[in-house]
Amino acid sequence: MSEHPGSVAGPERGAACRRDERGEGVISAAIAVLVMAFLGVGMWVAFNATFQHASSHVNQQVNCIGQSTTSC
Repeated sequence: MSEHPGSVAGPERGAACRRDERGEGVISAAIAVLVMAFLGVGMWVAFNATFQHASSHVNQQVNCIGQSTTSC
C-alpha cells in the first residue's frame, strides 16, 4: 500500500472530513425546503387559475337554469 504525498492517514483524516461536512445537512435541508416552497407556489397558482375558470363557468351555467333563451 503506497501513501500519496500530502495525504493524511489515520484518525486525523476522518476528523478533517467530518469537520468539512458539518453544515451539509443543514444546507441540503434548506435547499429541499426552498424547492418544496416553489413547487407549492406553482401548484397554488395553477389551482387558483383552474378554480377561478371553473367557478365562472359554473356561475354562468347556474344563471342559465330556468331560462328559455338560447344564449346559454
